[in-house]
Amino acid sequence: MSDAVLATRNLSKRFGALTATDDVSIDLRRGEIHAVIGPNGAGKSTLIAQISGALRPDSGRVELRGRDVTGDSTQARARGGLGRTFQISALAMEDTVLENALLGALGRSGRPWRFWRAVTADRELRDRAMAALERVGLADHAGTRTAILSHGQRRQLEVAVALTLAPRAFLMDEPMAGLGAEGSKTLTTFLDGLRTEAPILLVEHDMDAVFALADRISVLVYGRVIATGTVDEIRRSQAVRDAYLGDGA
Repeated sequence: MSDAVLATRNLSKRFGALTATDDVSIDLRRGEIHAVIGPNGAGKSTLIAQISGALRPDSGRVELRGRDVTGDSTQARARGGLGRTFQISALAMEDTVLENALLGALGRSGRPWRFWRAVTADRELRDRAMAALERVGLADHAGTRTAILSHGQRRQLEVAVALTLAPRAFLMDEPMAGLGAEGSKTLTTFLDGLRTEAPILLVEHDMDAVFALADRISVLVYGRVIATGTVDEIRRSQAVRDAYLGDGA
C-alpha cells in the first residue's frame, strides 16, 4: 500500500520443525494503531524480533518507508525511523531518567560515541532528550535514578527514549504488561494521542487496551495471520473466537 510506513511481506521463520512465523504479511499505515494479538506461542515475539532486526527471517522481507530493510541491523532501522519499546525493560536502571533519554538522542544523532561527560554537556542532545521527557510527563524526574521509578513511569521513559529517535513508526511490545488498571488507562490515553506523531504497531495482551486503541487488528495463531480487520470485524469473526477470543469477546 502506498500509505504503508512499515510492512512485512511474506515473512517466515523456522526453528527446526517449528514454524514460528508463516508467510506473515501485515502493514502499518500513517496515523493508525495496528494491533497484533494472539495466544501465547503464536509467534508474536518472533515477528517483533524480525521487524526490529534482532532476527533474520528465512524468507520474506521487512519494509520501512518503502525501503527493504531486511538486511539492516537494529541500529540502522532505529536511525531509519523505527522506534521500539520492549516487553521487558531495556532501560539502564542505575542511570538517571535524563541519561537514558540522552542515550536515545545520541543514537539518533549518528555521532560516534564520546566520553559520557561530553555527551551529557551537549546542549543539542540534552534539549532533544528533555523535550521527549516533557512529552511523556517525566521532565520533573530527569535527575531521578531509573531504578526507583514506578513500573508505569518506566514504560513512559521507554516511550521517551523512542521519541528521541524522531520515529516514523513505533514498534511496541506489550507496553501494558505489569501495569494496573489505572496505569493501563493512563498509557492508553497517551498512546491514543501518539498515533498522530507516528503510527504504532502494537503487540498486546490487554484486550481492553487493544479494543480501545486499534484501528485494525491482526490475529496471529501458530505463526499465521488468520484475520485482519477493524475491532468490530475481529469481534464478529468466528474463526478468531474459536482460536483466541472466546465467546466473551
